[in-house]
Amino acid sequence: MAGFKVHFFSGMAAVVSGDVPCECSFPTSSKRESFTVWMKSLLMQKGNGCTVFNENGEIIYRMDNYDTRRSRKIYLMDLRGRVIFTIVKRKLCIFGCWEGYKSEDPSSNSRDERIWFRVRKQCSMVRKSLYCRVSMLHCKTPRSCYSMEGFASKLEFSIKSSTGAAVAEVKRKQTASGIYLGDDVLALVVEPLVDHSLIVALVAVYGSICRRM
Repeated sequence: MAGFKVHFFSGMAAVVSGDVPCECSFPTSSKRESFTVWMKSLLMQKGNGCTVFNENGEIIYRMDNYDTRRSRKIYLMDLRGRVIFTIVKRKLCIFGCWEGYKSEDPSSNSRDERIWFRVRKQCSMVRKSLYCRVSMLHCKTPRSCYSMEGFASKLEFSIKSSTGAAVAEVKRKQTASGIYLGDDVLALVVEPLVDHSLIVALVAVYGSICRRM
């Protein structure tokens, strides 16, 4: 499948053809990595979705709900359409609960999935603030490992470890001259040795909470 490179200008993306390297299934890096998150679908002009680019403007992840806003299921895929995570919203929780199922082998056609994480939206005493707990369920002893903290009205938030250390941060993207792009163009920074696909899946959950997916 042909790849794409995207260069962001003032609120608009221009797509040009290019080569995209073969993706690792669940990549991490020994250094801090920056990504651009565009809360738009490149496949469907009127669809709802999300596209993630690396620092070179290459597409590495995409999400499309095929014109079904606020769908109970979100599929995180690589550029070739292989599902990495399936995110399911559970309805029987007061404040909201989302579960992430990781594909056992994204390179095959198998639909075998294993529950990987659960996000629970917490009641906050601060008006308009948003706080979520992230539990990792694939371990022998499930535990709360991360939190997401931000504001319900904005797609700007931080992901922290159980010790309070920053793991990732999402903010509105700025140009080199300091001009903010559209509110649907975000800058994602991920700290070293963190699973990029997990962080992008959590960004999708946060977008669902804010009713942007």
